[in-house]
Amino acid sequence: MDKRTLGNGGLEVSALGLGCMGLSFGYGPATDRAEAIGLIRAAFERGVTFFDSAEAYGPFTNEELLGEALAPMRDQVVIATKFGFLDGDSSKGLDSRPERIRAVAEASLKRLKTDRIDLFYQHRIDPNVPIEDVAGTVRELIQEGKVKHFGLSEAGAQSIRRAHAVQPVAALQSEYSLWWCEPEKEVLPVLEELGIGFVPFSPLGKGFLTGAIDANTHFDASDFRNVVPRFSEENRKANAALVDVLGRIAEGKGATRAQIAIAWLLAQKPWIVPIPGTTKLHRLEENLGAARIVLDAVDLAAIEAALQQIQVVGERYPAHLQQRVDR
Repeated sequence: MDKRTLGNGGLEVSALGLGCMGLSFGYGPATDRAEAIGLIRAAFERGVTFFDSAEAYGPFTNEELLGEALAPMRDQVVIATKFGFLDGDSSKGLDSRPERIRAVAEASLKRLKTDRIDLFYQHRIDPNVPIEDVAGTVRELIQEGKVKHFGLSEAGAQSIRRAHAVQPVAALQSEYSLWWCEPEKEVLPVLEELGIGFVPFSPLGKGFLTGAIDANTHFDASDFRNVVPRFSEENRKANAALVDVLGRIAEGKGATRAQIAIAWLLAQKPWIVPIPGTTKLHRLEENLGAARIVLDAVDLAAIEAALQQIQVVGERYPAHLQQRVDR
């Protein structure tokens, strides 16, 4: 697989990474441990060198899983993880105090079975802790050799600038896909100006863009999508028009909807590295196939024209979580 570089510090990763959250958290029961390890190693065998986790995924179990799975090839991969929630629990609120960042780093190193974190993200901006203090703490961890690169997640333009002035930011991780193009307004221009890479999570719209979800789909009781307004039965029905358009474009390219959605992201900028997640080997192979699809100017114009005709319905987060998104 082709490589891409995140930021100006030379962090080289595979053009597509693997988002590992869903193996442990968020989308129903955790995947069987042996199966999950097998999937992570299968991704590596197919050229993926970039793996994304967080202490909050589980909490803690996802990092442990990743540490075990990647131990045999540790020096050949880039591991990203995150800090920023109270006690590592995303339901408890935010905590990016310097002492907490340091504690998370030490605990994550043990769970990941490693001596350094390649990319350490602040999971969400903490309004109670100046971003300069956050960046300064990560800078110290970098100087100590425990962290290699600093990242932010779901940060707004102002926070990115302030953090970057203290410690260069290698990558911003935020949601970006054919059904959530908000980063194009303010964030992408700032990243391009400052030389910061972009790591889109949920590049398949939490599964919706694959076409496998419709108005009749029932999610597991523990699935996060049950509380996401965009996934209400009514909104799923309304948003089917986007899936239909993707289907027509995919058919013309001999590809799947998922592959077109990911290829579209790859075509936006050479410093964008999507991290689709999955629990199934055949989906992993389908997603990675997107890296071989080239969308030319005509294809991209057709997609853009189609998007102009479609109004995506429903908020991407429930109200209590929307407040955590930095503007």
